[in-house]
Amino acid sequence: MINTQFNEKAIWLLLESIPDPEVPAISIVELGVVRAVRVFDDHVEVDITPTYSGCPALKTMEEDIIKKLTDDGMKVVIKTIFKPAWTTDWMSDAAKQKLKEYGIAPPEKLTFEHLLPLGNPHNNPIACPFCDSRNTKITSQFGSTACKALYFCDHCHQPFEHFKCH
Repeated sequence: MINTQFNEKAIWLLLESIPDPEVPAISIVELGVVRAVRVFDDHVEVDITPTYSGCPALKTMEEDIIKKLTDDGMKVVIKTIFKPAWTTDWMSDAAKQKLKEYGIAPPEKLTFEHLLPLGNPHNNPIACPFCDSRNTKITSQFGSTACKALYFCDHCHQPFEHFKCH
């Protein structure tokens, strides 16, 4: 039988303490990967949706969730949910602000422009996280991870990553 001190709210709080393995400035909850938590008599179920279907960090996220919750005495079942697909719209404004403070341009509201190949940087330039200038250009569709693109700011001359909208 599961410890009765664990309720859904307590589990969400534990999950909020797990950093995203690729962007440790935000938690997996803030990222919007954790979709649901259910508490049963003998286990806890956690639904997660990866940012990409082939997200290389998915296994690490699963292991981190299992470790965090089993360390606190819970039996855990993780369910990976692919539908609906993850979207940057699931990220809170606070999470986006943390990304900016970390030096990553946060995603903006998803628009039709984001569906075009490489978007249209002339109509919808990305704001630099360092100086807020929109005098920026994409230098590579992929950054350190598949969910980020590389940009350069022509105003402050800083390279930066942008958390892509999808």
